[in-house]
This record gives sequence, structure tokens and C-alpha cells, in this order.
Amino acid sequence: MRQSRLFPGTQKNAPKDAESVNHRLLVRAGFIDQLMSGSWSLLPLGWRVVEKINDIVREELDKIGCQEVLMPLLHPKNIWNETGRWDKADEVMYKLKDAKNRDYALSFTHEEIFLDLVRKHLKSYQNLPVALYHFSTKFRQEPRAKSGILRGREFLMKDLYSIHADAHDFEKFYQSVKEAYGKIFERIGLDFRVTEAPGGVFTSNFTHEFQVMAETGEDTIFYCKNCAWGANAELGEYQEGGKCPDCGGVISKSNSIEVGNIFPFGTHYSEKMNVYYTDKDGKRKPVYFGSYGIGTTRVMGTVVEVSHDSHGILWPESVAPFGYHLIELPGGRRAEEIYRRMQEVGLEVLFDDRKVSAGEKFSDSDLIGIPTRLVVSEKTGDALELKKRRSGEMGTVKLEDLLK
Repeated sequence: MRQSRLFPGTQKNAPKDAESVNHRLLVRAGFIDQLMSGSWSLLPLGWRVVEKINDIVREELDKIGCQEVLMPLLHPKNIWNETGRWDKADEVMYKLKDAKNRDYALSFTHEEIFLDLVRKHLKSYQNLPVALYHFSTKFRQEPRAKSGILRGREFLMKDLYSIHADAHDFEKFYQSVKEAYGKIFERIGLDFRVTEAPGGVFTSNFTHEFQVMAETGEDTIFYCKNCAWGANAELGEYQEGGKCPDCGGVISKSNSIEVGNIFPFGTHYSEKMNVYYTDKDGKRKPVYFGSYGIGTTRVMGTVVEVSHDSHGILWPESVAPFGYHLIELPGGRRAEEIYRRMQEVGLEVLFDDRKVSAGEKFSDSDLIGIPTRLVVSEKTGDALELKKRRSGEMGTVKLEDLLK
């Protein structure tokens, strides 16, 4: 990608109302743009990052037998009445009427839609288990739409749903999703803890959240440094300095940002929506049901909150919009050829071919945060100057060695 063609480019100043790090840096670096409070456009750089995150999620979910679909965003009232959530989730849902005065809701989640889908096709135990996921927009009446892209009224989310013949099979899959989520966040480069939490409008059962410890986080978690135990402070059962219920260690406290959650529903929703199957003995039984979410735009904002310096963003290589930032300075006549050859071998490169000063190019490179910077100038001769954005390590590299 030529930086001279990249839309919309960088900004010198952050928005006046930007309080969070991700808001300031993602807007300044040209990754996102705000339409209104809680509503964001993903610009070309931002979309590349989110697609990298989505691809990691896809790979790990496909490994455990999940299948990708896409479900509708506009839902009729009657399907939400089946579970009673049309009224129970009233404070969260956006509701509207059509020209014939029929009631609809914009999706804030898809449990009912998934169960309606599978009950049309479910016949016997031989059809089980079923695990479907999709990436789609969610709409929620967020009373505190702030913190940049972390807390929105409209956002992109991956949600996975599964049904099972019995509690044992459900628990086995639930654990496999928990492990897959761990691999996803490790690949993205996030330091996270798995914590127990209340289910809110989703379930009365305990759920599990994936929390990234961050000074700027709005959640508060308790965790043990000696083992994997953790709990959301909303449970109200633990306190800092107390004894870990699993290993007896000392409980610590931290601010955090939630990036994922998993919900066990048992047969509660399936019984309400008449989602039954016939077992091998001919008996009708309700399916066991679970829901598993990752806010992928929220993950992008979280990475920036925990991975930046005074100059800009520090993208992990796994989700960076490009692997290389090629900068052409005066006398760097080989830059065009280098750009072409890097593209030919499949290297993802942003080529700064703009007619601006070296200082502006370096400043924008630090702001955007691509992991490796390559400089071509009269001084570099037949080599390229290389700088690692995160460590600051500098050196030179021959083009042929780079292409290998």
C-alpha cells in the first residue's frame, strides 16, 4: 500500500474529547473515525487489524470443530418473547417499528436466533453437537459510551453458540472453547486472566470472562499470583489480601478490560424455545446450550491501551496492519524496486512515498506503530536501515536477505 494513497492519513492532534489512550492514538493514526458517541467507522488501517484478529479467532475455533455462518441483525419481537427477554433486556435493546406497526429489535446478541435456526433442522441425537459462530455488528443501549472503541453502542463481535445432548458433552466443549480462547489471546499478545463473573441479562449462572489487566480498565478483578484463579469484583465475595479459594495464596486486585466471555445456559433457553432432540431410546430431551463471545473491535482497542509508548502504538506482529513500513528518503532511488519486490514475495508493506520531510515520516511511522521500519536513502547504499518499533533495535539488512 502506498502511503500517499492511504485514506485518511494521520492527524497531528487528538480529538478534544479523547480521554482514553486508544481513542487518542487510533484516531490520530487513522485507524478509526467517530460518527457519534459510541459509533465508529473502521478505516483501512483499522479494518486490517480487525481482520487479523478475526482470522486468528477463525483458525482456533475451526480447530475445535466450529462452523462459520452469518445470522440476521433485525429480529422480530415474537422470538424474544419466547424467552421473556423482550422485556427483561429492555434497557439494552434498541427497538423499532416498521410501517405496519410491527415490533423489531436490533441484535444485541443472538441466542434466540441461533436456537430458532437449529430447532428447524434438529431431529435426533445424531445431529449433535452443533457449534456455529459468526462475526456481526451488535447494538446495545450503552449508557456510558466512552473510552474510545472499548465501550460502544455499535460494535463488531464474534459470537459462538453450541448445543449438546447432555451436560458431560457440553462441559467438554466448554473447556475446549476456554482453551481456544486462551490460544487466541496469547497469539494476539495479550496478558489475560480467566475470571468468574455474574451473567447479567444473559444467565443467572456464573460465567467466565477473559480479562486483560490494564491500569485504564473499567473492570476490577481479583486474582491469585500463585494459580489461575480469578473473579470479577461484581461477585462481591472476595477482597484484596484474602485467601485464594483454590490454593490458599494471597488475593491480588487489578483494573482490567474484558475482551471475551463464555456463558453456560444448561437447558434453560432450550426448554423455553422447545429445542428438543430424540435420543437413542426414542425419548425427547432438551439440548444443553452455551454462548461464547469476543468483541473483536474491543480487542483492537485493548491492544492499544496496553501496548503503546509516548510516540504511538506498538502493534504485536500477529495483528499489525502491515509487517513493514518502508520509508523513502532523498536519494533512495531503489525504494520503488524494493517495494515491488517485497510485494511480489507476499510481504505486507506500507510504502511511505509521500513528498514530506524525513521528520514527519519518522513521526508518523512511530504513531502508526508497524513492527519493522525500513529506510532507503542515499546514505544506506545497497542496504536498508532497519528499526524494530517495540525494542528500538537498529541495524541494516540486504534486500535479498529480507526477501528470503
